[in-house]
Amino acid sequence: MELNWLEDFLALAEHRNFSRAAEARHVTQPAFSRRIQALESWVGTPLVLRTPQGVVLNAAGEYLREQAAALTRDLHQMRRGALKAAGRERAALSIAATHALSFTFFPGWIRTLSPIETLGTLNLVSDTMTACERLLLAGDADFLLCHVRSDVPTRLTADAFASLLVGSDLLVPVSVPDEAGAARWELPGTPAAPVRLLAYSGASGLGRILDVAQRSFAQALSLDTVFTSPLAAALQTMSRQGQGMAWLPFTMVAEDLAAGHLVDAGGGRFSVAVEIRLFRPLRRQSNTAEAFWTAVSR
Repeated sequence: MELNWLEDFLALAEHRNFSRAAEARHVTQPAFSRRIQALESWVGTPLVLRTPQGVVLNAAGEYLREQAAALTRDLHQMRRGALKAAGRERAALSIAATHALSFTFFPGWIRTLSPIETLGTLNLVSDTMTACERLLLAGDADFLLCHVRSDVPTRLTADAFASLLVGSDLLVPVSVPDEAGAARWELPGTPAAPVRLLAYSGASGLGRILDVAQRSFAQALSLDTVFTSPLAAALQTMSRQGQGMAWLPFTMVAEDLAAGHLVDAGGGRFSVAVEIRLFRPLRRQSNTAEAFWTAVSR
């Protein structure tokens, strides 16, 4: 049995779709399916059911999911403990941050905490939300900086991780303006003329948030997804080119909105408020990481 098999299974349990889970794990779908089959063979029983609505865990799968989450966390912690005992624990501070926050929020935020030269060696890892969660769960990052919303769960459960609110943001539906200054791709759209949507792919945390938020809008939307990417920057570029409408963080598009290059495609009715949080494991970390957490907590 390989640790990768358990991590693949946890990704499948989260996404409930083989294609999206394979994308989140950065492997091809055939290779991902083979690893799930290998795990089922090792366990000795099927773990999932394929339905028209997606993948469903059976009773054995639900049991294994609970055990696998704790086991993978314990195995990674055991590795960290062995490295510490061998005197090879890293001294650098490692922060995983989602792509959008790495380029917009992080530089200004880190300057407000302390002169950067006093933090020692600082390693910023910029990736998708799924990849950043995996880094924190594996102990390969000390902290995770990301957008969150209270009604959208993450893999960072309260029994193993703590978080601090460090900022706020707004996901704004944006489009290039037409000749009259209105949005070229204006919400809510109609079945006959749906709005061209530039969407986040499955590995994106913003995509998870929007999937939930759109179901809570007072008015139903008619959308036609024409492009997907895990990168908000890619969606921003496509929006500027007039290729469609995208929900983008206000921290990223404030200048475009002020200059009129992009406009609110929902007239203020379809924006989504989100928090910016810093996550850490509950377990004791290195002295450098603990000092950083104390500075953020003030």
